Amino acid sequence: MAGLTEQGSGALPLLLLPGMMCDARLFAPQIAALSAGRTVQVPALTGAETMEALAEQVLSQAPPRFALAGLSMGGILAMEMLRQAPERIERVAFLDTNPRAELPEVQAGRAPQVARVREEGLGSVLRREVFPHYLHPESDPAILDLCEEMALALGPDIFERQSLALRDRADAQEVLAAVRQPTLILTGEDDRLCPMDRHTRMAALMPHARLVVVPRAGHLPTLEQPAAVNAALNEWLT
Repeated sequence: MAGLTEQGSGALPLLLLPGMMCDARLFAPQIAALSAGRTVQVPALTGAETMEALAEQVLSQAPPRFALAGLSMGGILAMEMLRQAPERIERVAFLDTNPRAELPEVQAGRAPQVARVREEGLGSVLRREVFPHYLHPESDPAILDLCEEMALALGPDIFERQSLALRDRADAQEVLAAVRQPTLILTGEDDRLCPMDRHTRMAALMPHARLVVVPRAGHLPTLEQPAAVNAALNEWLT
Protein backbone atom coordinates (compact mmCIF):
# COMPACT_ATOMS: atom_id res chain seq x y z
CA MET A 1 0.00 0.00 0.00
CA ALA A 2 1.29 3.44 -0.86
CA GLY A 3 2.13 5.48 2.20
CA LEU A 4 3.45 4.48 5.60
CA THR A 5 3.21 1.02 7.09
CA GLU A 6 4.24 0.26 10.67
CA GLN A 7 4.50 -3.40 11.59
CA GLY A 8 2.98 -4.49 14.87
CA SER A 9 1.76 -7.81 16.29
CA GLY A 10 -1.23 -9.88 15.30
CA ALA A 11 -3.94 -7.43 16.41
CA LEU A 12 -6.52 -6.13 13.96
CA PRO A 13 -4.76 -3.94 11.35
CA LEU A 14 -5.58 -0.24 11.46
CA LEU A 15 -5.91 2.00 8.39
CA LEU A 16 -5.62 5.76 8.98
CA LEU A 17 -6.91 8.00 6.18
CA PRO A 18 -5.46 11.53 6.20
CA GLY A 19 -7.22 14.77 5.40
CA MET A 20 -6.84 16.84 2.26
CA MET A 21 -3.19 17.62 1.39
CA CYS A 22 -1.93 15.65 4.38
CA ASP A 23 0.14 12.50 4.72
CA ALA A 24 1.11 10.10 7.51
CA ARG A 25 2.59 12.98 9.53
CA LEU A 26 -0.97 14.03 10.39
CA PHE A 27 -1.14 10.86 12.50
CA ALA A 28 2.43 10.72 13.81
CA PRO A 29 1.39 10.72 17.50
CA GLN A 30 -1.22 8.03 16.86
CA ILE A 31 1.21 5.84 14.90
CA ALA A 32 3.71 6.08 17.75
CA ALA A 33 1.07 5.19 20.34
CA LEU A 34 -0.76 2.41 18.50
CA SER A 35 1.68 0.62 16.20
CA ALA A 36 3.45 -1.38 18.92
CA GLY A 37 0.52 -3.77 19.06
CA ARG A 38 -0.75 -3.81 15.48
CA THR A 39 -0.01 -3.01 11.86
CA VAL A 40 -0.85 0.63 11.08
CA GLN A 41 -1.14 1.74 7.46
CA VAL A 42 -1.57 5.27 6.11
CA PRO A 43 -2.37 5.08 2.38
CA ALA A 44 -1.54 7.97 0.09
CA LEU A 45 -4.84 9.39 -1.21
CA THR A 46 -3.35 10.68 -4.43
CA GLY A 47 -4.21 8.29 -7.25
CA ALA A 48 -7.70 9.34 -8.37
CA GLU A 49 -10.08 12.27 -8.55
CA THR A 50 -13.26 10.62 -7.28
CA MET A 51 -14.09 9.16 -3.88
CA GLU A 52 -15.31 6.00 -5.55
CA ALA A 53 -12.00 5.38 -7.31
CA LEU A 54 -9.94 6.32 -4.25
CA ALA A 55 -11.95 3.85 -2.16
CA GLU A 56 -11.41 1.11 -4.73
CA GLN A 57 -7.67 1.76 -4.71
CA VAL A 58 -7.36 1.69 -0.93
CA LEU A 59 -9.51 -1.43 -0.64
CA SER A 60 -7.50 -3.22 -3.33
CA GLN A 61 -4.37 -2.93 -1.19
CA ALA A 62 -5.89 -3.20 2.29
CA PRO A 63 -5.90 -6.29 4.51
CA PRO A 64 -8.92 -8.59 4.24
CA ARG A 65 -10.37 -7.15 7.46
CA PHE A 66 -9.31 -4.02 9.33
CA ALA A 67 -10.21 -1.11 11.57
CA LEU A 68 -10.63 2.17 9.72
CA ALA A 69 -10.24 5.77 10.90
CA GLY A 70 -10.30 8.88 8.76
CA LEU A 71 -9.97 12.61 9.42
CA SER A 72 -11.82 15.21 7.33
CA MET A 73 -11.43 14.07 3.69
CA GLY A 74 -10.19 10.77 5.11
CA GLY A 75 -13.45 10.38 7.01
CA ILE A 76 -15.43 11.07 3.85
CA LEU A 77 -13.39 8.41 2.08
CA ALA A 78 -14.03 6.00 4.96
CA MET A 79 -17.76 6.46 4.34
CA GLU A 80 -17.30 5.53 0.68
CA MET A 81 -15.29 2.46 1.69
CA LEU A 82 -18.18 1.45 3.95
CA ARG A 83 -20.49 1.85 0.98
CA GLN A 84 -18.34 -0.48 -1.12
CA ALA A 85 -17.10 -3.09 1.36
CA PRO A 86 -18.79 -2.90 4.79
CA GLU A 87 -18.05 -6.57 5.48
CA ARG A 88 -14.29 -5.91 5.53
CA ILE A 89 -14.39 -3.07 8.07
CA GLU A 90 -14.65 -4.35 11.64
CA ARG A 91 -14.80 -0.95 13.33
CA VAL A 92 -14.75 2.62 12.12
CA ALA A 93 -13.81 6.07 13.46
CA PHE A 94 -14.80 9.39 11.94
CA LEU A 95 -12.67 12.38 12.96
CA ASP A 96 -13.60 15.99 12.15
CA THR A 97 -15.53 15.12 9.03
CA ASN A 98 -18.83 15.62 7.19
CA PRO A 99 -21.39 13.02 6.03
CA ARG A 100 -23.16 15.37 3.64
CA ALA A 101 -22.59 16.10 -0.03
CA GLU A 102 -20.78 19.34 -0.68
CA LEU A 103 -22.90 22.48 -0.60
CA PRO A 104 -23.46 24.13 -4.00
CA GLU A 105 -21.68 27.33 -2.96
CA VAL A 106 -18.64 25.35 -1.84
CA GLN A 107 -18.71 23.31 -5.06
CA ALA A 108 -18.74 26.52 -7.08
CA GLY A 109 -15.61 27.74 -5.33
CA ARG A 110 -13.47 24.68 -6.06
CA ALA A 111 -12.43 25.43 -9.65
CA PRO A 112 -11.55 29.09 -8.94
CA GLN A 113 -9.47 28.00 -5.96
CA VAL A 114 -7.59 25.46 -8.09
CA ALA A 115 -6.95 28.25 -10.61
CA ARG A 116 -5.54 30.49 -7.87
CA VAL A 117 -3.25 27.66 -6.75
CA ARG A 118 -1.92 27.40 -10.31
CA GLU A 119 -1.42 31.16 -10.57
CA GLU A 120 -0.25 32.14 -7.10
CA GLY A 121 1.26 28.97 -5.69
CA LEU A 122 -0.14 26.29 -3.41
CA GLY A 123 1.45 27.54 -0.20
CA SER A 124 0.21 31.10 -0.68
CA VAL A 125 -3.41 30.05 -1.24
CA LEU A 126 -3.45 27.59 1.64
CA ARG A 127 -1.93 30.09 4.08
CA ARG A 128 -4.48 32.72 3.13
CA GLU A 129 -7.66 30.69 2.57
CA VAL A 130 -7.41 27.39 4.46
CA PHE A 131 -4.90 27.34 7.31
CA PRO A 132 -6.51 30.22 9.28
CA HIS A 133 -9.49 27.90 9.89
CA TYR A 134 -7.51 24.89 11.11
CA LEU A 135 -6.44 25.39 14.71
CA HIS A 136 -7.85 26.24 18.10
CA PRO A 137 -6.50 29.64 19.23
CA GLU A 138 -4.36 27.96 21.92
CA SER A 139 -2.83 25.36 19.60
CA ASP A 140 0.83 25.40 18.61
CA PRO A 141 1.14 27.50 15.42
CA ALA A 142 4.04 25.29 14.32
CA ILE A 143 1.38 22.75 13.32
CA LEU A 144 0.61 24.99 10.35
CA ASP A 145 4.24 24.79 9.25
CA LEU A 146 3.89 21.02 9.16
CA CYS A 147 0.62 21.35 7.22
CA GLU A 148 2.41 23.45 4.63
CA GLU A 149 5.25 20.93 4.39
CA MET A 150 2.79 18.09 3.81
CA ALA A 151 0.84 20.05 1.21
CA LEU A 152 3.91 21.18 -0.73
CA ALA A 153 5.23 17.61 -0.75
CA LEU A 154 2.01 16.54 -2.50
CA GLY A 155 1.80 19.51 -4.85
CA PRO A 156 -0.84 21.30 -6.94
CA ASP A 157 -1.82 18.31 -9.08
CA ILE A 158 -2.90 16.37 -6.00
CA PHE A 159 -4.67 19.47 -4.70
CA GLU A 160 -6.75 19.53 -7.87
CA ARG A 161 -7.53 15.80 -7.73
CA GLN A 162 -8.60 15.94 -4.10
CA SER A 163 -10.65 19.10 -4.72
CA LEU A 164 -12.56 17.30 -7.46
CA ALA A 165 -13.12 14.25 -5.27
CA LEU A 166 -14.55 16.40 -2.49
CA ARG A 167 -16.63 18.50 -4.86
CA ASP A 168 -18.35 15.54 -6.50
CA ARG A 169 -18.79 13.25 -3.50
CA ALA A 170 -22.09 11.59 -2.71
CA ASP A 171 -24.10 12.16 0.44
CA ALA A 172 -23.22 9.36 2.88
CA GLN A 173 -25.96 9.62 5.47
CA GLU A 174 -27.76 6.46 4.32
CA VAL A 175 -24.44 4.60 4.50
CA LEU A 176 -23.94 5.70 8.09
CA ALA A 177 -27.46 4.75 9.08
CA ALA A 178 -26.61 1.15 8.14
CA VAL A 179 -23.39 1.00 10.19
CA ARG A 180 -23.43 -1.53 13.01
CA GLN A 181 -19.70 -1.81 13.66
CA PRO A 182 -18.15 -0.30 16.81
CA THR A 183 -17.96 3.39 15.94
CA LEU A 184 -16.14 6.44 17.24
CA ILE A 185 -17.09 9.98 16.25
CA LEU A 186 -14.49 12.52 17.35
CA THR A 187 -14.16 16.26 16.80
CA GLY A 188 -12.25 19.21 18.12
CA GLU A 189 -14.55 21.54 20.04
CA ASP A 190 -13.51 24.47 17.83
CA ASP A 191 -13.59 22.80 14.40
CA ARG A 192 -14.72 25.55 12.02
CA LEU A 193 -14.36 23.49 8.83
CA CYS A 194 -16.51 20.54 9.96
CA PRO A 195 -18.66 22.09 12.69
CA MET A 196 -20.31 20.32 15.58
CA ASP A 197 -23.66 19.86 13.84
CA ARG A 198 -22.01 17.48 11.35
CA HIS A 199 -20.92 15.26 14.23
CA THR A 200 -24.18 15.36 16.16
CA ARG A 201 -25.90 14.39 12.90
CA MET A 202 -23.59 11.38 12.55
CA ALA A 203 -24.29 10.45 16.16
CA ALA A 204 -28.04 10.59 15.47
CA LEU A 205 -27.60 8.30 12.47
CA MET A 206 -25.48 5.86 14.52
CA PRO A 207 -26.94 5.82 18.05
CA HIS A 208 -24.51 3.08 19.07
CA ALA A 209 -21.50 5.32 18.33
CA ARG A 210 -19.42 7.08 20.96
CA LEU A 211 -19.15 10.85 20.39
CA VAL A 212 -15.99 12.47 21.77
CA VAL A 213 -15.46 16.24 21.75
CA VAL A 214 -11.81 17.17 22.30
CA PRO A 215 -11.31 20.39 24.27
CA ARG A 216 -8.88 23.06 23.03
CA ALA A 217 -8.71 21.56 19.55
CA GLY A 218 -9.84 22.67 16.11
CA HIS A 219 -9.85 20.72 12.86
CA LEU A 220 -6.64 18.77 13.55
CA PRO A 221 -6.97 17.26 17.05
CA THR A 222 -4.57 14.43 16.14
CA LEU A 223 -1.79 17.04 16.31
CA GLU A 224 -3.37 19.65 18.58
CA GLN A 225 -4.37 17.30 21.42
CA PRO A 226 -2.76 13.94 20.60
CA ALA A 227 -3.05 12.43 24.08
CA ALA A 228 -6.83 12.85 24.10
CA VAL A 229 -7.15 11.45 20.59
CA ASN A 230 -4.87 8.51 21.38
CA ALA A 231 -6.95 7.65 24.44
CA ALA A 232 -10.20 7.72 22.44
CA LEU A 233 -8.76 5.62 19.64
CA ASN A 234 -7.29 3.09 22.06
CA GLU A 235 -10.65 2.66 23.79
CA TRP A 236 -12.37 2.27 20.41
CA LEU A 237 -9.86 -0.36 19.30
CA THR A 238 -9.97 -2.40 22.48
